[in-house]
Amino acid sequence: MPQFNGAAQNSILESAEYNPIDDLNAIFSHPSTLSSVSKAAKALRQHQDELDKDISELVFKQATSDSESVRRIQTAKSDLAELFQKVEGVRERAIRTEEAITEMTADIKRLDNTKRNLTLSMTALKRLQMLTTAYDQLRALSSSRQYKECTQLLQAVIQLMTYFKSYRSIDQIAILGRNVSDLQRQLLEQVCEDFEVTFAKAEVTQRRGMLAEACLVMDALGENARSRLVTWYCNTQLREYRQVFRGNEEAGSLDNISRRYSWFRRMLKTYDDEHAVMFPANWRVNEMLANAFCESTREDFKGILSRSTRRADGPSLDVDLLLSCLQETLDFEHSLERRFSNVSRTSIDTLNSDNEKSPIFSQAISEAFEPYLSVWVEAQDRKLSEMIPKYRQQSPKPPDEEFSSQMVIPSSIELFNFYRLTLAQCAKLSSGARLVELTKVFAKYLDQYAQNVLLYYVSERPSGQTPSKMPLLEEAIVVLNTADYCFNTCTQLEEKIKNRIDEGLKTVIDLQSQADAFMGIASATVRALVRRVEVDVEPTWREMRNSGWSKMESVGDQSSWAGEMLRRIQKDGAEILSMLNKQYARAFCDNLVDTIANAFIVNIFQCRPISEVGAEQMLLDSYVLKKGFEGLLTINSQADTAPPSGYVKRIGQSLSRIDPVLKTLQVRPTPPEALVQAYLIHIADKSETNFRKILDLKGIRKQDQSHLLELFQAHRASSRNEKLPASSPILAVLTNNPTPGGVGAATLPSSLGTLSSAASSSTSNFGSAIMTAARDGVDRFGTPNLGITPSHTPSGTTSPPALGQGVNSGADGRAASAAAPTNLNENLRNIGKFFKRDIGGFGGRFGGTPKPADDGG
Repeated sequence: MPQFNGAAQNSILESAEYNPIDDLNAIFSHPSTLSSVSKAAKALRQHQDELDKDISELVFKQATSDSESVRRIQTAKSDLAELFQKVEGVRERAIRTEEAITEMTADIKRLDNTKRNLTLSMTALKRLQMLTTAYDQLRALSSSRQYKECTQLLQAVIQLMTYFKSYRSIDQIAILGRNVSDLQRQLLEQVCEDFEVTFAKAEVTQRRGMLAEACLVMDALGENARSRLVTWYCNTQLREYRQVFRGNEEAGSLDNISRRYSWFRRMLKTYDDEHAVMFPANWRVNEMLANAFCESTREDFKGILSRSTRRADGPSLDVDLLLSCLQETLDFEHSLERRFSNVSRTSIDTLNSDNEKSPIFSQAISEAFEPYLSVWVEAQDRKLSEMIPKYRQQSPKPPDEEFSSQMVIPSSIELFNFYRLTLAQCAKLSSGARLVELTKVFAKYLDQYAQNVLLYYVSERPSGQTPSKMPLLEEAIVVLNTADYCFNTCTQLEEKIKNRIDEGLKTVIDLQSQADAFMGIASATVRALVRRVEVDVEPTWREMRNSGWSKMESVGDQSSWAGEMLRRIQKDGAEILSMLNKQYARAFCDNLVDTIANAFIVNIFQCRPISEVGAEQMLLDSYVLKKGFEGLLTINSQADTAPPSGYVKRIGQSLSRIDPVLKTLQVRPTPPEALVQAYLIHIADKSETNFRKILDLKGIRKQDQSHLLELFQAHRASSRNEKLPASSPILAVLTNNPTPGGVGAATLPSSLGTLSSAASSSTSNFGSAIMTAARDGVDRFGTPNLGITPSHTPSGTTSPPALGQGVNSGADGRAASAAAPTNLNENLRNIGKFFKRDIGGFGGRFGGTPKPADDGG
C-alpha cells in the first residue's frame, strides 16, 4: 500500500478541487491491497484526531486573545476618563487663580488710571498757561511791531493751538482759539499795511530791517499769507510796466519789444540791490516776479498779434519783425532760465534726457508767437518757390570746375544747407505743429527738385527738326551722384526732424516717399546712360535688318554687325563704368543686357524672312553677345577678374529669351509636324496668333499656312499639351502690324523705352518711361511689362511715347497728358522702390545693411 507523503499530501487535501476517488484508486490499485483497508482507516482516523486537536487549540488561543483586547480597551477608557477629570480640575483652579489675581491688582489699575489722568491734566493746564501767556505777549509785541520776537511767539501759539484742537468743546478754549485767530488776521493785515505804507512813501531803505522781520511773521502765518504778500509785491512792481506798455500803443508795439525786456532787467537789478534782503531766499520772490512779468507780457503779445492779423486796411504782419521779436524773446527766456535754474537749458541740437530738470521759462512768453509762425513757414515756402526755377536754369556741372566722378550738383548742396539752417531756426521757435508744417514744405520742394530739376537734366529735349538733345555723359553722372546724395540726405533730414519735434508728432514725420523719388531719378539716370549706348549701336541694328537672312547658305563666324555692336558696347561701357559707383555699375550692366535682349527680339521680327541657316547664324551671334556681356562689368578691372556669378546668371536669363524663337526658326517646315512640335516645345503656348508670327517670320506664304495651322490646332488639343499657357510671354509683347510687302513691325512696351531713335521728338522721354512703368507695375527695373505700344521711328525701331502718351489717342490721350505731371512724383517713388530693391541685392547702401549677393558682386 502506498504511504502518505506529508507535505505533498496535505497540499492535495487542501486543494478546492480535491477528489478522494483518485487517492483511493491510487491506494487500492490492486485487489491484493484490500487487506490493508483497516490500517488505512485507522491512519485516517488518527490524522483526523490530530486535526481536531489542532483546531481546538487554535480556537482556545483566539478566544483568549479576544478577551485580552477587550480588557485593554476597558482599561484605556478608564484612564481617559481620569485624565479628563484632571484637566477639568486644572482649568477650574486656573479660573480661581485668575479671579484672585484680578482682585489683588484692581486697586493698582485704578491708581495707574488716576496717575495717567492726573498727568494729562497737569500737561494740559501747563500748556494752557503757556498759550495764555504767549498770546498776551504776542498781542503786546504786535502792537509795538516787534516782529522778530513775534515770530517765535507766533510759532509757539500756533503749535499750542494745534494741541488744544480736541478741546474746542470747552468754552474757554474755544474763546481763546477765536482770539488767537483774530490776532493772526490782525498781524497779517498789519504786515501788509506796513509794506504798502513803506513802498508808498519810498522808505524801503530805511525800514528794510523791519520789513525783513515782518516777512518772518508772514512765513509763520503759512502759505496763504506768503502768497498774498508776494502777489501784492509783484503787482506793485509791475504796475508801472503795465501802465506804460499797455496804455501806449507805440510803446507796446512789437517794434519796442526790447524796451520791455530792458525795463524788467532794471527791475530785477532793483530787486537784487534793495528788496532781496527783505524776503527769505526760499520764497524765490524774484522768480515769482519773473513769472508774473512773463504772463503779463505773453497776454500783451497775444493781443498785439491778434490785432495785427485782423487788421484789413493796415500793413500785414512783417515776417522779419516777427522773427526778430521771437528771437529776442527766446534769448530773454534763456537768460531767465540761466538765472533761476541750476540746470542750464537744453540745447535745441540735443534731445532732452529723462533725468534732466524741466525748463522753467521755456515758452513762457514765446508761446504767444506759436499760432503766427505759419506766416514764417509761408515765407520759407515763397523763398523755396523762387529757388527751384533758378536751379533748373543752372548747368549741372559748373563750367569753371573740373569734372570728378564724385561731383554733385551745387544746387542740391545749397538746397539742403538752406533746409538745415531753416530747421535749426524753426526748432528754436517751435517743436510742434509749425515744425510739421515746415516738414511738409520741405517734402513739397524735394519733390519739385526731383521732378523739375534732376529729371529735367536727364530727359531728352527737342531741338526742332534735328535729333533730340541727350544729356552729356558727365552731366548724367553728376545727376546720378546728386540723386544718391539727396536720397541719403533725405533720410538724415527725417531723423534730425524727429529728434527735434515733440514726441507725439514723430509718427507724422515721413520723408521716405521723397527719398524713393530720388532713387527713381537714379533709375532714370541709369536708363539715360543705357540710352546713350542704344543710340550708339542703332547703326548695327540697321545693318542686321539689312542682312539677307533668307539667302544664307552656311553658318560662318560671328556676323559683322554683332562684332561691331559688341565693340561699341564695350567702348561705351568702359567709359561709363569708369565713372559709376559699384552698385550703379551693376544696375547699368543689368539694364543694358535687358535692353539689348529685348531689342534683339524686336529686330528678329523685322528681319523676316529668316531661313534655317539664318536662324542658326543669329543663335551664334547671340552667343557672341552673351560672352561679350559677361566681361562688361569687370572691363575696367584686372584681366583675371572673374565676373560675379549673379551677374552671369542674369545675362543668361535675359538672353535666353531669344533662344526659343531662334531654335524654332531652325526647324524646316517639312515635314510640317516637326515645325509644330518644335513650336510647342520651345515657344510652348497655345496661341494661334503667335504661331502665325513664326510662320510669317519663316517666310511661309499665307496659302501654305493652312495645313500647318490645322496640325497646330490638332496637336495643341492633345492631352500632352493641355497644360501649356494661352500665350508665351516672349511673343505676347509683340504686335504684328502688316505693312506693304508683308513685313510686320514688332514692338516693345513704352515703359522700357527700348531703342528710342535719335529722331524722337519726346520732351520728357525718361519721365514718361518711368511714369508708365510705375503705372503698369514692373516686376523689377528693366523687366518689360506687357501690352503698351510705343511710337515708331523711320528706321523701324521704337521709342517711348511723349509724356502722357500711351495706347490711347485723341481726347483720352490729351486727358492722360494733363494728368501725367500730377502723377509723376508718385511714379518716381514707385520706380525708386523697385530700383532700390534691385541694387540693394548687389552692394547698395540703401535702407540699412544691404543683402549680400550670392557671389559677392
